[in-house]
This record gives sequence, structure tokens and C-alpha cells, in this order.
Amino acid sequence: MKILVTGGLGYIGSHTIVELINNNFDVHIIDDLSNSNLIVLDNLKKLTGQNIKFDKISMDQKSELDEFFEKNNSFHGIIHFAAKKYVGESSKDPLLYYRNNLSSLINLLDSLRDKKLNNLIFSSSCTVYGNNNEAPFVETTRIAEVFSPYGNTKKIGEEIIKDVGKAYGIKSILLRYFNPIGAHPSSIIGEKPNGVPQNLIPYLTQTAIGKRKILNVFGGDYNTYDGTALRDYIDVMDLAGAHVKALKRLIKEENKDVTETFNLGTGIGVSVIDVIKAFEKATGKTLPYKIVDRRQGDVEAAYANTDKAKNILDWTAKTSLEQSLLFAWNWELKQIHSNFNNQKAA
Repeated sequence: MKILVTGGLGYIGSHTIVELINNNFDVHIIDDLSNSNLIVLDNLKKLTGQNIKFDKISMDQKSELDEFFEKNNSFHGIIHFAAKKYVGESSKDPLLYYRNNLSSLINLLDSLRDKKLNNLIFSSSCTVYGNNNEAPFVETTRIAEVFSPYGNTKKIGEEIIKDVGKAYGIKSILLRYFNPIGAHPSSIIGEKPNGVPQNLIPYLTQTAIGKRKILNVFGGDYNTYDGTALRDYIDVMDLAGAHVKALKRLIKEENKDVTETFNLGTGIGVSVIDVIKAFEKATGKTLPYKIVDRRQGDVEAAYANTDKAKNILDWTAKTSLEQSLLFAWNWELKQIHSNFNNQKAA
């Protein structure tokens, strides 16, 4: 079966593609390369042994998407990752996020309706729960005020998909991620953001290897057990597996509603300080850090109740925090060695 993966050269998208191919799906990627690199495509081919189809498409440009679907319109499912994703950046440039994330989604839904395509998996986020005090969040937890434009684009995106499902019958599953971390165990693919990392783990590994001087911990005065924010850190390969299960559910027409929603996390809230300690234990590296002011858009505690995913998708996270951090560290080490070898060759 043919599956379209938008933003497939990004962090979560690339790991999901490995799982899709392992489950005998035929994958076609579109990506605008704004926060990814064609090297990822080469690495995916190396890892899977497959010649994966790819088109460079800016999804916020409807003409580019229309041209693509005129030539490619026989997909059995679509996984939509393509979006800008950084909370802090979105607060500094909200129009960039609203324009990119919502236009891309609307253009995609237009194409699905026009080409009579179905089975959409939407990459959503726990940020839709906003800054409330009800963690662990269940899928029916009230949606509080969302404190970042990034989170708001996910919230609005979910509402758009639900309305489109009611109107046109497009089946979809909304997957609300908590905090993806780690890398593929092979270290062939992993998280490699362009520029300065906006997420904790790549900044942490870059600090440990000496690329960054010190890790800033944003906020030490939260009402948590050690004053730092609590998050639910889920291994990226566990997350990738959930996408495959959700996609199969739609394809087999096992869904009970036109639009369904699932949390994807471990169910455990871990503080930033405990992540640092777990990294040091897993790798033997000492990590320099300092506690600084809170960051705009961040919430105090966000972790999941994943009973619904367990009971309906038959999915649970299996990889430990220390193991995920070790995978991320091994990936970081490989980047340094690859850069060194490339420099020698040049």
C-alpha cells in the first residue's frame, strides 16, 4: 500500500518511515527541507535498502501541492508531519507559524477532498492541553488556554480536521505527542535540527560533546518536586510504531469515529534535572548546566495518560529514559565522527 509522508525527512517523520517500510508499506516523501536535509533521504535508503520516492514541495504553496497530486493520487493513507514545531520560536514569530502550519494543513485537506483520498494521521501535540493543572492528561481533558502560537496551530489544526471529517467524511486519527527523544539504534538517523537546537535533548547532547558551553534549564521555581518543569519523554521509535498501528486501524476500517484522538507518551512526568541525571548515568558524561528564567510559552507539567492507546491501538512505550538518552548520545557521537571524516576527506 502506498503512503504519503509529509515532512518525512524531519526527526519523527524519518523514524516513522523506517517502521512503515518494515511493515511493507510503499512510502513517498514530500518535504520542503526547511528544517531537514537530503542526507536524511540517503540515510533512510541505506537503513531500509529501499529506493524511497521524494519530492521537494512547499505545502503552504497550493500550486506546488496541486501539481504533485495531479501526478500522484493513489495513496492509501497520509501521515502529516510537515509543520514548524518550536514553542519559543513561535512566540517570537507567530505569523510564521500560523501561515505555515495552518496553510499547509488546509492545502493538504483540499487535495484529499478533491482527489477523494482518505486515512489521515495528524501529528498533533500535548501542547493543545494548555497550561492546566490536570496532568496526567487524558484525551478528554479540557483544552485550556494554549500559551504558544505553535500549540495553537495544533489546537486549531485538530478543529479543522474534525470539521472536515464531519463535512466530507475524511477519516483521521489525531496523535498527541508528548516529548519525543532518542534516535534509531543504528545511529544512522536521529534528531539534527538546523542551527541552535530548540528542544532539550539535542541541546543537551551538543553541550555534553562540547559544541555548546552550557545547558540552560528554563525555570527552577515551578511547583514540582525539584522546581523544574515535568515532561513525558517518549522514545522516537516507540512513537513511530504508534503511527503504523494508527494507520492500519484506518486502512482496516476499525475506527469507531470519523476522527479519533490518542495520547502518545510514557505516562511518567520527569523533571529536567532528572533527565540530566539520567543522561549522566547512561553515558558517564558530566553535564554543565544552569537554571535560568522560565521561557515564554512553557507549561509547568505535561504528561500523559495512555490507557486509550494501550486498549485500542494495542500500543505502549517500551524504551526506558536512559536507553533513549544513550541512543541520542550515540547519534551525537556519530555526527562528530562523520564531520571529522568529511573534513579529512576534503
